[in-house]
Amino acid sequence: MLHIVNKSPTDGSAFDSALRLSGQGALLLIEDAVYAATRGNPAEARIQGALDRLKVYVLAPDLEARGMADRLSEGVTAVDYGGFVDLVAEHPNCQSWL
Repeated sequence: MLHIVNKSPTDGSAFDSALRLSGQGALLLIEDAVYAATRGNPAEARIQGALDRLKVYVLAPDLEARGMADRLSEGVTAVDYGGFVDLVAEHPNCQSWL
């Protein structure tokens, strides 16, 4: 399953709920959720802890728009819009966390 989160880890519980309930599969961080995949933020340890069971992706244009492209955490993969489409097509089920 592909889990898609668009909220910052400091804005509500969507990020933490997605990590807690996702099981295995893939996690795509978009919009303000990309902050979670950057070095030096409070959510970095939670992302690193999830990498053993989840493939974690960020939407590169959102990362770049926030000036964070050079701070991507190790183990996280940046994808462009085409990569976003590929992830959706690759996973039979998608869950957006609001």
